[in-house]
Amino acid sequence: MHTLKQDKNFLGLPEDLSDFDKARGLVWPIAHEATTSYAKGTANGPAAILEASHQVEFWDDELDLEPCQTGIATLPIFSMDDRSHQEALDAMQKKANELFAGDKFVLSLGGEHSVTIPLVKAAVERFDNLSVLQLDAHSDLRDSYEGSPLNHACVMARVNEMCPFVSVGLRSGIRREGENIRSDAQLFYAGKIQGTHDWMQKAIDGLTENVYITFDLDFLDPSIMPSVGTPEPGGFYWYETLQFLRMVFQQRTVVAADIVELMPIPGLQTSDFLAAKLGYKMFGYKFFHLSA
Repeated sequence: MHTLKQDKNFLGLPEDLSDFDKARGLVWPIAHEATTSYAKGTANGPAAILEASHQVEFWDDELDLEPCQTGIATLPIFSMDDRSHQEALDAMQKKANELFAGDKFVLSLGGEHSVTIPLVKAAVERFDNLSVLQLDAHSDLRDSYEGSPLNHACVMARVNEMCPFVSVGLRSGIRREGENIRSDAQLFYAGKIQGTHDWMQKAIDGLTENVYITFDLDFLDPSIMPSVGTPEPGGFYWYETLQFLRMVFQQRTVVAADIVELMPIPGLQTSDFLAAKLGYKMFGYKFFHLSA
C-alpha cells in the first residue's frame, strides 16, 4: 500500500519505522470539509498536523520510551473535493473497511467531524461489542442540521443508531438532547464533572470492551486549543486529558480513533503541534500500557 515518505509522513519517520508492512500503527489523514457551520478551514487540518508532527520528539517522557519504534505508517491525504458529501463519506467507509480488516491501530486525522460517521460504521462491522467514546464540547445530537442528517452537528445522532456511546466534555447542545438517545448511552457535561474525582472511572464504566475514540479538539479549552471552528469556553486541559485517555487505553481495547476539527490559524502553530502530540500519545498508550 502506498504511504508517505519521511519528508511528508507523521513524525518524519525514516523508512524502517514507517514501512506499511512492518508498522503496527497507521495514520490516515482525511482532508474533508463540507458541512462546517461557523469558521471554515478544517480540510487543512490533516496537513497542518503532519507538518507540526515533525517537531514532536520521538521519546515520550511519561512512558520513558519511543512509541514510534513499533512503526507508524502514514497514508496519503484523502480528499474528494470533486464529489458530493455523501459520495465522499461512502468512499471513506469503503477505505475504512479495508484498513480495519488489518491488524493495525488506525488513527484518522480530520477534517470536519462528519468523517467519524463512516469510520464508526466500518468499526461496527469489524469489531464486536463496540462503543464510541466522544470527547467534544458539543453533543452533535441533532437528527438533521441545515437540511442534512450527515452534517457535522449530527455525528452522534448517527452513532446513536449504530452502537452505545459515552460523551465527555459537553458544554453546548440542544434542549432535551438526552431524551432520544439509547438507554446505554451516557452524557458527561463539563460543568458538572470538572473539579470532581470520580467522573473518569464512571465514564469508562459506561464503555464496552471494544472502544472507538472520536476526539473533537474543541473538547480542549480554547486557551490551549484556539484553532477550532466552534470553540467553547470551559474546556479541558492537557494533563487531565492525558490522564483520562491513559485510563481508557488501560481498561478497554481501543480499536481505532480519530482527531477532528482542527482549523489551522496562519502563524499559530501551537494548536497544530498539540494535535500532533495528542495523536502520538494515543499510539503510546495503545502499544505501551502503563500500570493502572
